[in-house]
Amino acid sequence: MYLTRFFAAGIILLTGIVVSAPAAPQTGHEGHQGGGPVPRQILERPVALRSGIGTLREKVATSSPEAQAFYDQGLAYVHSYVWIEAIRSFHQALRLDPNLAMAFLGLTDAYIGLQDPATARAAFQRAQALAPKVSKREQMWIAIRDRELDYLESNGDPDKYVAYRKSISDALKVNPNDPWLWIQRGLADEGSPETHGQVGGVDTIAFYRTALALAPENFAAHHYYAHTLENLGRAREALDEAAIYVRMAPAIPHAHHMHGHELMRLGRTEEAIAEFLKTKSLEEEYYRTENIPARYDWHHAHNLQLLALSYQSLGQMKAAESGFRDAFAVPAYTDFLEFNRKAWPEFLVARGRYEEALHAVQELAKSEWPLSRLAGHTLAGQALLAMDKPSEAQEELTLAEQETERLPVNLVASSPFPSILRAELLLRAKKAEEGEALLQDIVKMILARPGPDAWSAARFELESIAKTARQSGDWNLSESIARDMIQHDPTYAGGYFALGLAAEHAGHSAQAREQFAAAEKFWSKADKDLPELRHIQEGVSARR
Repeated sequence: MYLTRFFAAGIILLTGIVVSAPAAPQTGHEGHQGGGPVPRQILERPVALRSGIGTLREKVATSSPEAQAFYDQGLAYVHSYVWIEAIRSFHQALRLDPNLAMAFLGLTDAYIGLQDPATARAAFQRAQALAPKVSKREQMWIAIRDRELDYLESNGDPDKYVAYRKSISDALKVNPNDPWLWIQRGLADEGSPETHGQVGGVDTIAFYRTALALAPENFAAHHYYAHTLENLGRAREALDEAAIYVRMAPAIPHAHHMHGHELMRLGRTEEAIAEFLKTKSLEEEYYRTENIPARYDWHHAHNLQLLALSYQSLGQMKAAESGFRDAFAVPAYTDFLEFNRKAWPEFLVARGRYEEALHAVQELAKSEWPLSRLAGHTLAGQALLAMDKPSEAQEELTLAEQETERLPVNLVASSPFPSILRAELLLRAKKAEEGEALLQDIVKMILARPGPDAWSAARFELESIAKTARQSGDWNLSESIARDMIQHDPTYAGGYFALGLAAEHAGHSAQAREQFAAAEKFWSKADKDLPELRHIQEGVSARR
């Protein structure tokens, strides 16, 4: 139900979204995990104080210095999306001070992040019961969380959204120098409590900058400001903010991952890979030392996919394959995490490994979630069409279109599925004008999506469309898309290769050589047996 707001923003988000209702929550501060994705016995394990995770402090009403320390640790983890450790830390604070209302509010925020709104509400009710005993500032935060939960549970009621934002604005009138209120105001402007700083835009800049003016060392503000800047395409500024974040929180996997985002966007792909590998190393060490299976960490598969996309952009297909395969093997516990598993069969289709792709998409096509089934049927149809099985591909399109009826219209409108398969079938049926128009619309939609994940994936989506255009004999369209690819990412070799193929087809040998030389430059560290490089090298040999 919350997925609509995420896709309306046109962004591939980091977190998954639960659309099924969780089981009824337990009672008592030790039992807030009801039917969410992570077992209670993990979330309730004792935890120690940690270093390197970033320092955040918010003075709360407790006589226990240790409870304060664990509250602050939970706060730091919440603002780095480490939901499990945030919940463990808040529980630890509550063991030391069972009446710490703000720790219950911290649990509320962390359970929202973990996509468990029912348990978030149960934790909030414990905070609300303590409201008469706490300070006016803490009562203010209880009121804000109450409005936030009301909106979250309302499935997008605009009146409840207005009430949520008003609760923050009213608090700011009384406390204009509180950086946490300015941060919350920025989060509220995103339109969903579950996006948690990931989809900020032009309207959130002022809120995060005000928070930073009041508290320059608040890494949460730097983190969310970096996301805002990258969504606006201001990559160099985002890199500066991400570098501050990783300096402040060097032990946080997401901090390194964020830094990798920005390096990748600026064409510094090998440096980005180093950051994604650092993220992977930190995560795997955490899983080992804390005995927590990787499948409970939403961030793990996502980082593997960004790592694989980076390898793919360098033409290192063997390394890319390993990353995509490993990410696909991670079980998904929400519809969006399951949808993201499409990256592996997409890669297989792009590399012409159609039988393997058909095998992989079987899991998606049988998913419990319509979004994943939509991707599975679309990719199956593309593979079948490439295998010269148009009637079977048409059947998959019919199944994919049936799934769109179960999804919000604006979600479908911001996805290339199933339109890309429909366009390919139109071209196959010699309905060139209709098919080409649809492909051009898809290209515009792909290029319009903000965010680092969408930006990275766009290179390969455009590459696939350019290939489709060539196969249908529309070399003008293929050339146009190749130019779009180069404009989108001037460091990606695939755009120059596609442009070289178009020039080669037109008999413009000098232009073809120029574009192929550029492709070779950017594929200088590619696999030696990369087929695209073989094509270039064989052409050079033939001209000698």
